[in-house]
Amino acid sequence: MKKQNIVLISAICLVIVFALGSYFYKTQQSEKLSFMARENASTFVRDYSLTLGSNDAKVYIVEFFDPACETCRDFHPFVKNLMAENQGKMKLVHRYAPFHPGSDYFVKILEAARKQGKYWETLEAMFNSQHIWASHHNPQPELIWQFLPQAGLNIEQIKNDMNDPEIAKHIAQDLADANALNVRQTPEFFVNGKPLPSFGYSQLRELVEAEIRANY
Repeated sequence: MKKQNIVLISAICLVIVFALGSYFYKTQQSEKLSFMARENASTFVRDYSLTLGSNDAKVYIVEFFDPACETCRDFHPFVKNLMAENQGKMKLVHRYAPFHPGSDYFVKILEAARKQGKYWETLEAMFNSQHIWASHHNPQPELIWQFLPQAGLNIEQIKNDMNDPEIAKHIAQDLADANALNVRQTPEFFVNGKPLPSFGYSQLRELVEAEIRANY
């Protein structure tokens, strides 16, 4: 056999071995996370976790996100549309994964806004102005404050409430859960405990629709 053919066959074998290895790894990870969703649901949803949607929903989307993440901002309207299209059947769970340096500062603002019943309004204001206060993945806390009045917040109260030690504990717990679920970037989605087979809008929609067909 010619040397070139041996090299070609070896390369093909390596590709096949790699593909099979990746397939089995993803399958094992999916089975592991499904098991965790059944046996240890609190890893996905804590009692303090912020949720949106019907309590009777049979399809849960758990989203780990970072307020300073551009892709999280881009996915936000897409997830809202999914919720609107499947009203009553889905529940969204927000978990924090502030991976950008200093972005826990913005999580604290969100949680303080939550005390005023303005979480979603504040998140909208943050994402709409993110290109200014977190340009090029460089969060600058001092720039966010000019946009927060758009959410109808009591700013002085926010400055007091964001220092609540409970908020820091919740952030630490969310990061611990993200680590347990092998979340390495944001946004990361789990639908009824199942991770996306690969990242993308269509993959998220397909997984949501598959779970709705299976549960309704």
